[in-house]
Amino acid sequence: MKMPRNVALLVMFARASGLAQEPPLTSGVVQQPPFTINQAVQQALDTYPALRRSLEQVSAAAAGISLARTAYLPSVDFLGQVNRATHNNVFGLMMPQTVVPGMQTVIPSISGPDLSTNSLNSVWGTAVGTLVTWEPFDFGLRKANVEVAASVRKQQAAEVNVTRLQVATAAADAFLTVLAAQETVTAAQAGVDRATVLNQAVEALVRNQLRPGADASRTRAELALARTQLIQAEQAVDVGRIALAALLGVSPQTIVVQSGPLLELPSDQQDPLFAAANHPVAIAQNLVINEVKSREKALDRSYFPRFFLQGATYARGTGIQPTGRTGGPASGLGPDIQNWALGMTVTFPVFDIASIRARKQIEMHNQRSETANYAQIIQDLTGQLEKAQATLVGAQRVVQNTPIELEAARVGEQQANARYRSGLGNIVEVAEAERILTQAEIDAALAKLSVWRALLGVAAAGGDIQAFLQKAR
Repeated sequence: MKMPRNVALLVMFARASGLAQEPPLTSGVVQQPPFTINQAVQQALDTYPALRRSLEQVSAAAAGISLARTAYLPSVDFLGQVNRATHNNVFGLMMPQTVVPGMQTVIPSISGPDLSTNSLNSVWGTAVGTLVTWEPFDFGLRKANVEVAASVRKQQAAEVNVTRLQVATAAADAFLTVLAAQETVTAAQAGVDRATVLNQAVEALVRNQLRPGADASRTRAELALARTQLIQAEQAVDVGRIALAALLGVSPQTIVVQSGPLLELPSDQQDPLFAAANHPVAIAQNLVINEVKSREKALDRSYFPRFFLQGATYARGTGIQPTGRTGGPASGLGPDIQNWALGMTVTFPVFDIASIRARKQIEMHNQRSETANYAQIIQDLTGQLEKAQATLVGAQRVVQNTPIELEAARVGEQQANARYRSGLGNIVEVAEAERILTQAEIDAALAKLSVWRALLGVAAAGGDIQAFLQKAR
């Protein structure tokens, strides 16, 4: 049975009035110029604190190299002292008092002959002096320590590249997430518009007793579901903006994304060839192994004698005379006896061999551990790359299928509405057809973005997203 002409006109009017409705304008905030994906990535690299922290660690490691090189310089120590003390002296041996590292000498030493006195009288004593110490050769120990510091700097610099990759990938992914959420909102809004038109038309038919009241109940439910889907899509936009804003260091309300070519298929969808060993994470781990090796080399250079050239000049003054008598009240306040000395000191920690061997065993096991970790990283990166490539192939297949899905959904929706208007169909068929159309529009909107996201995943798994950013420029 055909629908009466006045009812058909009523449906057409309701559809037109529903489509004419515009979404409310959002309250205005001062927004920044729209971000492209390249601009978003660059701003994240410029402002994200984690990257600045990594750069400061590299600077600290570079300063560590300078610190290690200072070992080549001679040391110069100056001493000045004034004291007043008793002058009793006895013969006898005193064991060294600095057995514990950092422990201070408890009993001060007294130089000079035994005067065979035991008096509490005191005299002034002064001393000034300079000691220059220089190690002319060290069997490669200082060079090995410099190499340890240099390997630390290289490893920290490699970690910067890892952080840069992570920040850039996170910013690009957050940008695509916001863009996908916005496209979902557009499709969901179209679904709300269609559900509104259908609900208004059916409500009019029910009021004119041309359709049962159950039809109006169903269309109201479908409209509520469509609005819920729209709310969820808008929520996804807000969450995506917050995630992107956290990377860019701006307010979420000011973010406006510019799609550029991202809503179209990239001209080149082939993923570039990558080697897992060239990934920044693998490079950084390999440098960790080199750092352990450099520490082992430094330990190999530790069990050698150490030679120190020393030169000293000093002067002393004392209130006690060579005869054993004390001078005047100010006697000893000026250093009046001078000396100088040149010599070489040789030290050799004979029994350090056990501790050095133990430390070398520790570093050997550390090297084996880091080597195993490197192998695990290569294996994981290879798996991630293969997974990303499989995701790209799937996204490419989906994007080829969505036009068929969308066209069939549109035809189905039109046919369902036509059957309902003519009385041959029911409201369930129309509601189902409109829901399928909304989902098809969402799938079509996201299919191309899914290809871009898959390309980003492949580039990130390969360790370099510059080729991806060039495509999106």
